[in-house]
Amino acid sequence: MIRRLLELLFLVALGAVWGWTQDAAMWSFFGALLGALVWGIFDGLRARRALEWLNKADASRKAGVSGVWGEVIDRGRKLIKKLEKKAANSDARLEDFLSAIQASPNGVVLLDSAGRIEWSNQTASTHLGFEPERDVGQYVRNLVRSPAFMAYLDAGNFGHEIEIDGPGPRPTQHSKISLQVHPYGKKRKLMISRDVTAVQLAEAMRRDFVANVSHEIRTPLTVLSGFVETMQSIELDGEERERYLALMSQQAQRMQTLVSDLLTLSRLEGSPVPGQGDWASADELLSHVVQEATGLSAAISKPPHEIVVKAMPGLSVSCAKTELLSAMSNLLSNAVRYTPGGLRIEAGWRLREDGWGEFYVTDSGPGIAAEHLPRLTERFYRVDRSRSRETGGTGLGLAIVKHVAQRHGGQIDVHSEVGKGSTFVIALPPVRMREAKKKA
Repeated sequence: MIRRLLELLFLVALGAVWGWTQDAAMWSFFGALLGALVWGIFDGLRARRALEWLNKADASRKAGVSGVWGEVIDRGRKLIKKLEKKAANSDARLEDFLSAIQASPNGVVLLDSAGRIEWSNQTASTHLGFEPERDVGQYVRNLVRSPAFMAYLDAGNFGHEIEIDGPGPRPTQHSKISLQVHPYGKKRKLMISRDVTAVQLAEAMRRDFVANVSHEIRTPLTVLSGFVETMQSIELDGEERERYLALMSQQAQRMQTLVSDLLTLSRLEGSPVPGQGDWASADELLSHVVQEATGLSAAISKPPHEIVVKAMPGLSVSCAKTELLSAMSNLLSNAVRYTPGGLRIEAGWRLREDGWGEFYVTDSGPGIAAEHLPRLTERFYRVDRSRSRETGGTGLGLAIVKHVAQRHGGQIDVHSEVGKGSTFVIALPPVRMREAKKKA
């Protein structure tokens, strides 16, 4: 400011001196006025250049103006750089925040006061079936056309969640989406969506499981209580008493087997995955379960089955021995129970070309229809309920086999054809298999 005043005084004095040299006081006044006018023109030009720079607000470009206006521009450049840095930091934080919302397993939709979509993450678009970028500005009512959702928005009572059908893997199979709206700001709304399909499926499975267990236990309990009541109220001879006691023992054994299988499943689901440090001989495992199956066949079938063993000497398996024995025994005992006596059952180990090892059981029984195969490993699922109960099955055997296979990194495969028998396979990955090197 002092510099501008000095410039003005200098030009006024210069003009006054010029007028004084003309030997007239009036010329001295006009000279001073002319000096002030020249200063005003030059200062106006500098001010104009400063305004032009401010209009562009380019902090990287210098205006080339000196004096006070140059200092104003320099301070403006520093302020603009500080604001740009602050804006960049805010943008970075916003990007981090939006990235975090994008990674959320919940869907997030921002709605304006009119119910138009301002922003949504990819999860919400998957849940509700719209495009995050293409549908910005669209009314959410036009995209989510569920009557329950429309009624929810119209009621304006957002203190609870609602459930609607969402896009599913197939047109006939919808997912279940939970929605809740949270008002904020000036009539804006935050809509949160969650896929609860798995939760509902798990709840349905829990209900079915409890119902199945209750049904399986209730039947033998009913029989036992009936026999006990009969023996308490009726005088029985020795032969009838022995028959009743034998039937009661059979039902008690059935409940004991069911409880044992349930405990096995619970232990499998709650224990750590088996390591790869414990190795067992595949032939020893096979010999153990074949011995059990032979005894079972002799007890329930006349004539007994022809059990053929296909061994692989030198093959070892990394496993939890008791778990794998249980799974193998389940497959082989199922073959004995469901194959008519005298027919052939083959059990053994084999290695595939890709290094996977397989324990397989092939029977020559009635076979299983194709529609039953996907559900065979479900708990309590039976192809023939009456036949399963007659042979002492609990409906949990294949579920146990599936859990054991999965805990060892493998899987259970079933191949069957009605009238031609079935093949059940426990496939284990190469890291679980080891074959002894043959001597040259």
